[in-house]
Amino acid sequence: MKTMNGQEKDSTMLTPEEVLRTKKIFALIGASQDIEKYSYELLFTLVEHGYTVYPINPRYEKIEDQRCYASLAHLPEKPEVVIITLAPHNTESVLGQVAERNITTVWLTPGSSSETALERAQALGLEVIYDACPVGILKMKRTESAKRL
Repeated sequence: MKTMNGQEKDSTMLTPEEVLRTKKIFALIGASQDIEKYSYELLFTLVEHGYTVYPINPRYEKIEDQRCYASLAHLPEKPEVVIITLAPHNTESVLGQVAERNITTVWLTPGSSSETALERAQALGLEVIYDACPVGILKMKRTESAKRL
């Protein structure tokens, strides 16, 4: 698999499917109360699939019945993965916070990554998944399971 600048990804890095299979605690930066937004769908798709998800957005106290947190520093436990659903320039600015919390895996959802964000994440030593949709992967997994029944 290649990065945005055409370099080969490290073969020891987890695939998106492996992350969803092996990690259970996620932080979602950019969570929204707007049911039309991707981050809202992502939050509740992850919850529906049994993951612990900590939505992060300083504008909200709650999203539906989920407590919302102002930042990674306010979470009650360390997430295994941080999923970012922000515009690329905002993604670039929060990557340092991820590294400061010693979280090693960051998932940049479609539309949240840029060459600069990827370079910054790599410079910080973060394992980066990008341009892969967790919602699509989980819904495909559910469809495949249903076909086996």
